[in-house]
Amino acid sequence: MSETRLSFKEMCAKFDVTPRTLRYYEYIELLSPERDGRSRYYGPRELARMELIMRGRRFGFSLEECRQWLMIYDHEGTKAQMRVFLEMADRQMAALAEQKEQLDAAMRELGDLRKETAETLGEDATAAPTPSQSD
Repeated sequence: MSETRLSFKEMCAKFDVTPRTLRYYEYIELLSPERDGRSRYYGPRELARMELIMRGRRFGFSLEECRQWLMIYDHEGTKAQMRVFLEMADRQMAALAEQKEQLDAAMRELGDLRKETAETLGEDATAAPTPSQSD
């Protein structure tokens, strides 16, 4: 059975990242590709790590948080990593909920100001939806 190995260029394409990003992830030790001369190859371990890094970034985790979380797997195993993930997820969910509340408030305020401005101009005040209309 042959193991999946991607070249540097294939890895960039698969995860839609720039070469600079991929090199940086190596520099900060998020990834450790196999090297054959000047070529780099990414096996199943690096593909899984990159998937987790990309997911972590999408959820708003910092690269340092991702790096520390990946290190837990390397040093303490899956269960320890899962326990830490639960704590990280809870913290991030609370932070995202706070950001959502702030965005909702800003959208309501902007919508109200737009409505007042449109009414002052005698224009249709209902042209743009407010957050309560779009929910």
